[in-house]
Order: sequence, then structure tokens, then C-alpha cells
Amino acid sequence: MKKFLKVDEWNIIEEGFHADNLRASESIFSLGNGRFGQRGNFEESYSSDSLQGSYVAGITFLDRTRVGWWKNGYPRFFSRIPNTPDWSGIYVRLIDEELDLAHWDVESYERRLDMKAGISYRDFRVTSPKGNTLEVHVEHINSMDNQNLCLIKYSVTSVNYEGKISLVPYLNGDVKHESANFDEKMWNILRAETTNDYAYLWAQTRREDSQICCALTYRFFRNSKQISVSPIKIEKEKLTGFSAGADVKPGEKVTLIKYTAIVSSLQCDRQELVERAVNEAKAAREQGWESLTAAHKERWAKIWEETDVEIKGDPEAQQGIRFNIFQLNQSYQGDDERLNIGPKGFTGEKYGGNTQWNTELCCVPYFLLSTPREVCRKLLLYRYNQLPKAIENARKLGFTDGAALYPMVTIHGEECHNEWEITFEEIHRNNIIVYAIMQYARVTGNKEYIARYGLEVMIAICRFWSQRVSYSQARQKFVLLGVTGPNEYENNVNNNWYTNFSCVQCLQSTIDSIEMVAHEFPEEYARVRRVTRFNYAEETSRWQKIIDGMYLPRDEQQGIFIQDDGYPDKELTTVDDIPANERPINQWWSWDRILRSCYIKQSDVLLGLFLYYENFDRETILRNFRFYEPRTVHESSLSPFVHAILAAWIGDTEEAYRLFLHATRLDLDDYNNEVHQGLHITSMAGSWQVIVRGFAGMKILDGQLDFNPIIPQAWDSYTFKVNFRGCTLQMKVEKQAIKISLLEGCELNIRISEVVYNLKKGKDLTVPRQK
Repeated sequence: MKKFLKVDEWNIIEEGFHADNLRASESIFSLGNGRFGQRGNFEESYSSDSLQGSYVAGITFLDRTRVGWWKNGYPRFFSRIPNTPDWSGIYVRLIDEELDLAHWDVESYERRLDMKAGISYRDFRVTSPKGNTLEVHVEHINSMDNQNLCLIKYSVTSVNYEGKISLVPYLNGDVKHESANFDEKMWNILRAETTNDYAYLWAQTRREDSQICCALTYRFFRNSKQISVSPIKIEKEKLTGFSAGADVKPGEKVTLIKYTAIVSSLQCDRQELVERAVNEAKAAREQGWESLTAAHKERWAKIWEETDVEIKGDPEAQQGIRFNIFQLNQSYQGDDERLNIGPKGFTGEKYGGNTQWNTELCCVPYFLLSTPREVCRKLLLYRYNQLPKAIENARKLGFTDGAALYPMVTIHGEECHNEWEITFEEIHRNNIIVYAIMQYARVTGNKEYIARYGLEVMIAICRFWSQRVSYSQARQKFVLLGVTGPNEYENNVNNNWYTNFSCVQCLQSTIDSIEMVAHEFPEEYARVRRVTRFNYAEETSRWQKIIDGMYLPRDEQQGIFIQDDGYPDKELTTVDDIPANERPINQWWSWDRILRSCYIKQSDVLLGLFLYYENFDRETILRNFRFYEPRTVHESSLSPFVHAILAAWIGDTEEAYRLFLHATRLDLDDYNNEVHQGLHITSMAGSWQVIVRGFAGMKILDGQLDFNPIIPQAWDSYTFKVNFRGCTLQMKVEKQAIKISLLEGCELNIRISEVVYNLKKGKDLTVPRQK
């Protein structure tokens, strides 16, 4: 764990320049707006270690798969969102020196991310090798109001320098993708041009042929007064821009505002890209910094009004939860069903920007409950639109008759993952998609989605399970052999309890949904049967046999579910037995040693208890938690939030709070020594779930919201909003009382500590909190 950031409830603040920690800071200070984003790289030159990263959502590069031993079913390509041309760079040049923090003396340095306004600031004082001292102030915005705009205000004040200062805004297409499999350049530059008024760079990815165009223009100021300059045009094959400068004396300042538009072929016809980007950049310049900034702040104000969580008495927790909410909304806005959320968002290259099952596990519940906007529906449609590819993926592995296996890693629907124990065996990922569809219906009360879209997906997934199970004569049960459960520190196991149990839940949910659609949406049911060639009697009969006969490993003596057939044979030590200098084990132990150990990477059995809570009583959750939590190393970001929620459900407030801090400040405090690779965007939604579903104890039981609130000792109160079936309620949990308001909707019944209350808009409710 590293604590290098100042605690502040609305800001992320780094004081002092630490070159050895720069990559971590670049991740933390990343900016995005759902359509594009970038790591917190310096605008000026920096010649030392850095991961320069700018990314445009939905723009992909087909990187050739690299494996040592090819297996049937491996994908030929690994899709990546490539590191795009650098649109935010600004060189700072004196007469014969160029600003470079790697070689200049940094006398003071502060970086601040204002999460409330969505603006990044940097202030530093530096002295060059020749003794010239400058003070620099930078403001950086990725507009949430106009998602094609990046805005930078860059100011340089001379302390002791007399002479010309030139600020050089540029677009650079000569970029490297650090994690590329074969060190290939991913972009072809179609055209780079500079006029007297603007510059642009038009590029396309190799093989995939996605295109983007970046266009820039600017305003230049001397001592806060706009001046006209005769810029020097920069035109190279992969570099375009301007050099604008003015003579200064000590105490004087020059400022450049860089207006950049980034437009992709996902948004408009390729032949219109250049014109669209140039026009948007020029329009932004005419609108001006103040107006654009005000609109951007207003958009963030609306987001915070919907999603903010207020924690009184614990600044670290408050900062952490707001940072996670901030990054989630920077990564995805829900305005395009072709887009999804990569585990690193726009903050790093790991995982290639691909979608994984993290989205359905963490982000769907967050967006579904935290905002009244139809964000979640777009995430579900993303999967629906890729159903043909999921069927094709299953066909490649030998499955037939419309069976679907959704990919572990994808952008466009094709499987991109090429580790056999994950690609072919971590098949529980299918079930979380069905779970997400059912959650959408439960929370919104909207069954129409299942009828129009969801049921096709569910039937295809159930056909996969119908073929994937085996019938064990020895057990007289259906079994699932050769799988990898959520605990990826065990591969190729038999009868992973979570996989088997979630398979049963998937099949049952689909049968129930078929019956619902048949009765309530008969025309849609007829359409689904036609397009899927669904045989109700034959297929549901098979599914019901699997439901009734699935083997679910259990230790009757201890009253716990067994993670998989081989788990009890392991030496069942606990995490406390691992030397501190060997943690995290994935960075110190051999893979053989990890696989033979009892240590669990992330929630496995406990994940099933969390997702399908209505099937288990408190004592069952308690016994399994006490057995599996001490053996879980939490070396996945998907783990601590699940355990925190379960700890809250069993009344262990202290343990829930400890795990909540782990989940919430995972990146800010770099728990796993990996934040330099990028942030854990998709798991950030889990920390929000800990507050709402853990501490507040929110469940949906019999179609009704049910709460059983607890409060950590360190907190005076916590406040959040939840959207449910057209209603928005706000709940404030204090030490002595619970205060509830219905903000939207006419009326809503909720249950608090087993007592039902009727909420009406405009009539606040206060309930004493049970200890």
C-alpha cells in the first residue's frame, strides 16, 4: 500500500514531484468523458519514463495473437483500443531551451484533480540547466458537454527570464502502443495539414481501418490580454501544429488556450471526418474558454446531483467513493450501445480496452440503481447485438444448434482471450449476462426488454449449458468438468460450485422468462420461437432435468459449499500464514505453487451467495464467509467489495468497513502495487454497491426494496440515492435514525428492518435505527 496523495473530500492532490511514481500518478489523474480519454500525461515534453496514453472509445486495432503453443479455438487477433495520436501536447520553448521536467530542477509542484468540476490542474516552478526559472499553471478539461472537445489552458510566467517564450500546440501521430504483441505501429497517417487558422491530423488504424481526425486551433495571450501572432506552422508527416510566442520580462506571462476536437468514424462518415473535426475546433474557439468550461461544470453538477454519496466523519472514505464515481462517469456515459467499459477505462493499456464480465457484475448494478437515465439498457443491448458472434464463438468450440458462449474478452463480440484455462474454461461468464438481464427487469419493472431482446440471449446461453454439462453415472447427477471458476488461482477443476449453481439459476430464470413472455407478450414469443427455432417441450424438459439433478458440492459437517471437487484436499491454511514479503503472491510465487495452494484470488463461492442472496439465509452466508474469507488474498479488484457486502449482511461492521476501504481506495492507495498499469474502473462500481447493498443492506425481496442499515463506527452519517421502478429515493443513515425522502415518483413501499413503510413525495420519513 502507498499513501502519496493528500486527503480531500472533493479533490485528488499530489504535492511534490516524484519521477519514480509518475506512472501511478498518470493513472490517478486520467481524464475522460465517455467518448475519449487519456492518462494524466504532461502536456510539455517529458523525456524520462512515462506511459503516454490517449484513447478513443470504439476505435480498435486487430493485434495479432501471440502464443507459444497454438490450440484449436484460439482467436487469430487480440482487439485493442490503440494508443491514439497525441492531441494534448504543448511544447514550451525558450530561445535555446525546451521545458522538460526530467532535466529541469523542480522547485515546487502540485497537481490537483477537482472532481466536482471535472478539471485537472498543475502548478509548478522549475529552473532550467541555464538558470532560467519559470512558473507554470495548466488547466485541462475533457468536455462532458461536448464530448468531442479537449480544452487546455497553458500559462507560463517568467521569474527571471527575459526573451521569447514559445508555446507550441501540436498533434503527433508517431505514437507507440507499449503492450503491442509485435511492436507494430498501429496507425497510418492519411493526412496532416496546417493552415493559418487550424491544424489537423487524419489517421486510420492498420487492418481494422477505424479512423479518427484530430483538429486544433488556439488563442494566445500575453499578460492576460489576447494578442495576434504570426505563428510558425509545423508540418511533418506525422506532426502538425503551430508555434506561437511573445517576448517577456520577469513577472510577465504568456497563455495559450488549445481547442482540440477529436472525431471518429464511429460518429460520422469517413469522408466528413476532417470537415467535422475542423469545424468543431473552430466553433469551440469562437464559443470561448469560459462558456465551454461553464457548460462542462454544469454537466458534472447534474451527474453529481444524481450519483453523489455523502459520508460524514471519514474524509478518506469520502474521497475514495467520489473518486470512483468520478472515474466511472468519465469512462462511460451510456449514449452509444456500441460502446462498453474496459477494466482500465481510458487509464492504461492492460486488457486492451476490451469488455469483460466485470461490466455485468459491477457496472450494470451501479448504473441501474444510481441514475434514472437509461444507461444500463445500452450495456445490455451491447451484448444483444453481439449474440451472433457469441453463437459463432460457441460453434468454434464444437457447440451447435444456436448455443452461445459469450467471450471472456472482446470489443466487437469475437473472443480475444488466448489463455486456454480462461478462454475455454471460465465459462461462468455466460451466466452473469443472464443475471444482468434479470436485474434490469427486477429494478425497472420493465419486462419488455426480456421479450424484445433478452430472451433470445437467454435461450442461446441455456443451449450452451445443455450441451456443456455431463451426466455422471457414479453420482447420478449432472456435473460440469474442466472449468475455471471466478477463483482463477485454480484451473481445470471439476464442479466449481459457483459455476454449477449459477448455471442452475440461469436455466431457471430462462424457463420463468419464457413462461412470462408467452403469456404477456405472445407476439414477441412467436417471433422469438421463430428466429431461434425454439422447441419448448424438448428444450425446457432437458433444462429442468439439469436444474433438478445438478451436483452442488457441499460439506454437510461444516455446513458450507465446497469450492470444487479438489479443494478439500488442499492444505487449508489461511492468508495470515503467508509472509508479508511474499504478498501479493501473484508477484512472488510460481504459478505451480499458486495452483496447489488453497488461496483464493477473488470471491468464488461467496460471489454466488452475494448474487443469488434470496436463496440463502444469514447462517449459511456466515458459515461460508468465515471459511472462505480467511483464505482469500483479494488479488483481483472484483473481490473486496463482494466480501465487504457479505460482512455487512452478517453484521460484522468492522470487517465490512475494512474491506470497503480496500475496495474504495484500491487505486488511490495502490493496494496491489499495480496502479501504474491503470485504474480498476469496472470494479469501482463495487464500492458504491458496498454502501447501498452492504451498509444500507438493500435487497429486492418479493418485488420490494428491503433495507437493513448499519453504520461504521468512523462515520457520523452516509447519504445516497437509489432509483427503483420510476422512483428516486434518498436515504440518510445516522447513528440514531434513518431519514428517507421520495424525490421522484408519487408513492413507494419499502421495508426497513422488517417493517413496511409507505413513502410519498414531499413527506419525509424518519425511522429510529435498530442497533
